[in-house]
Amino acid sequence: MASSTVVVAEERVSKVRVEGLALLKMVKHCHDVLPQMASGSLLGLSTNGGVLEVTHAFPNPESGGGKPDFDNSANEDFQLEMMRMLREVNVDNNYIGWYQSMNMGVFSTTSVLETQFSYQTDLSPNAVVLLYDPLQTSNGTVCIKAFRLSDACVSMKQDDVNAFVAPSDIFEEVPIEFTNPALVQAILHDWTPPVDVDLRRLDLSSHAYLEKQMESMCGWVDDLANEQHKFQAYTRQLAKADKKSKESWLSSEAPSRMESLLVSNQIQSYCEQMSTISGGGMAKLFLANKKA
Repeated sequence: MASSTVVVAEERVSKVRVEGLALLKMVKHCHDVLPQMASGSLLGLSTNGGVLEVTHAFPNPESGGGKPDFDNSANEDFQLEMMRMLREVNVDNNYIGWYQSMNMGVFSTTSVLETQFSYQTDLSPNAVVLLYDPLQTSNGTVCIKAFRLSDACVSMKQDDVNAFVAPSDIFEEVPIEFTNPALVQAILHDWTPPVDVDLRRLDLSSHAYLEKQMESMCGWVDDLANEQHKFQAYTRQLAKADKKSKESWLSSEAPSRMESLLVSNQIQSYCEQMSTISGGGMAKLFLANKKA
């Protein structure tokens, strides 16, 4: 991340507004690199009323293993060169955050946490991350969300303490909306074919994405169990040494609480997504039985 692009925050952002062209660039990049993970930079500006406008996006260079590289000096030089060229053609060149693709809705990871923390501390407290799920989108539901770290999580990371924070309070989801110029909206209206009936609504089969989410959540539950075993082993160690003070859990030898908190947050996210998908399926089956 280029340090010379720091944006001074005037007020806290309450909404993210993404232009259609920037969204299409993110979506195309994420689909082109599948099955690898994609990441890039977001450019735009913060306007009055607590709105963060995303007007442009470009991909970041990848490392040798096909993964995004955030801390490479070559990556920073690439970003500076991109902003210089965008400035020459009168495109917004203010850094406001970054975007990344996610697989099966997985976003509560240490890498996302650390990267977003560096953006909010080095760039701006209003920096956000846009997470796009190409697999869920291919099933008919556009899945793109905007997140930032909560104030409690940022304070804990800055103080470097092994404290507890509610899993749901690690990330804050920011409302997101999409916008297009009036001319683009007129063209899209002319191109939209007239459809009287959407036959896809009559599909009563089980959702394949729901099955994949169940399998993925089982793996995350196993990870949470492994983290709990670490805490139990450390508790037995403290009991043998007759050390039960609060300072013992704040020492560097104590297992990190953040790992288990991130896993718990991801499991909670899976439960919410499966509740939404299964709720729609149950409604279809109920209507079908009534008609029968």
